Amino acid sequence: MLAAVDLGSNSFRLHIATHDSQGIRILKTAREPIRLGAGLDSEGNLTPQAMQTALACLARFGEILQATPLRAVRVVATNTIRIARNSKKFLPLAEKAIGYPIEIISGEEEGRLIYMGVAVHLDNESERRLVVDIGGGSTEVALGQGPNIERVESFSIGTVRICSSFFGNDRISQESFDAAVLSARGQFEDGVAGFHPDYWQLAYGSSGTMRTLADVIEKNALGDGKLSAKSLRALRDRLIEFGRISRIELQGMRPERIPVILGGLPILLGLFEELGIRSLEKVDAGLRMGVLWDLHMRDSQKDRRNQSIKEFMRRFGVDEARANKAAANSLALFTQLKYDNQQLDKLLDWSARLHEIGLAVSHTGFHKHGAYLVEHADLAGFTTTEQQIMSTLIMAHKGNLRKVADTLANLDFAKTVVAIRLGVIFMHAKLNPVTEKIVLKVKARIELEISKKTMAAHPTLSYWLSKEQSMWEEIGAQFNIRELS
Repeated sequence: MLAAVDLGSNSFRLHIATHDSQGIRILKTAREPIRLGAGLDSEGNLTPQAMQTALACLARFGEILQATPLRAVRVVATNTIRIARNSKKFLPLAEKAIGYPIEIISGEEEGRLIYMGVAVHLDNESERRLVVDIGGGSTEVALGQGPNIERVESFSIGTVRICSSFFGNDRISQESFDAAVLSARGQFEDGVAGFHPDYWQLAYGSSGTMRTLADVIEKNALGDGKLSAKSLRALRDRLIEFGRISRIELQGMRPERIPVILGGLPILLGLFEELGIRSLEKVDAGLRMGVLWDLHMRDSQKDRRNQSIKEFMRRFGVDEARANKAAANSLALFTQLKYDNQQLDKLLDWSARLHEIGLAVSHTGFHKHGAYLVEHADLAGFTTTEQQIMSTLIMAHKGNLRKVADTLANLDFAKTVVAIRLGVIFMHAKLNPVTEKIVLKVKARIELEISKKTMAAHPTLSYWLSKEQSMWEEIGAQFNIRELS
């Protein structure tokens, strides 16, 4: 079984599912309306109360996960934790509470996962579609055909800010609604040209906000009863008639959903007006289904991160033969070492393939340029943490080690740094560490065993290994080289 946990700005949600001949089947689900986005103070920090509420929910989710035999679990955090200034303080506590690592995903990655979840649910490979998801902190818009994603944009506008900014005084007026819609249009106007209706056949709304809007419209017989421009305006007019939030009485609108409606409705109206959308179809799938499908794909050797690396290499003109050789060398050395973190071998592989990507910027200090590109690029399938690890490995693959010395206290990570540095050296020397029977050990010190014959056959090797010894000794690490007969 698989589990996906979504730490959203409005709600925390959990899905437990299995994959069989029928596809992804949801077996258990849980939702708690945490409203984390409303728990940011004036300086952008999560308040102590917001953190306590979140941690209590995560502990309950952790109990559910621990009671279930799971093959894979992925916990993703979205906009509020992305932007919270004290997220580094909150994350270790949150991971301890739920018992699993938490991945902060970018808005673009969130949009891709949302689209994947919708595509799996609809299972129509020829349909060109637009997918819209309005969350508490951001709005994602994705375009594609069938399972293929063509364009994704994440806009920093969500229900929490719109509701508090325009309806925070309990009053609902035509003026406040018009201002909220204009605010939304201002966010969208420069980024939606690529999502014009000419490019798609049907539009879908995937978030809880969409489902709540659709439910209220249907139960109160507003407009044509669908998620159309006519119905959305009818809902707006009805809310304005109430005049105050405290007076709202509509079928299907629970009190805790009122901020979602008041925040989401102007955003959706703004998007309709900017794009000329006539109607959306609500769909009961999105981020969590996308996370589950991504877990299944990784488990079946169809990891989309591999494709992202290939596309990134092509975009920056990386020499594929050299990249593959550096990766093969690094992995061959790394597999000789015992390590606990089973994700490091993949990250080492991808980092070695990208180690020369900075050459597209400059031959001088290219490892620094490469590190920057990888950390800040929009790489489908990768989390912020994964890209930071790869960035550090690329930075560390050459030159002095002082710049990454603080990361080397982690022995597993130190082993990856040794492996990529030697892997690249051997690539330059045209040496295969497997056929040459090179032995590497990393414990209290680094030990490299290599034959005198190999050293003699590769004249520059002694020079580069001597420099490598000096680099490690400079930060207080012992590097011994044994030349065997």
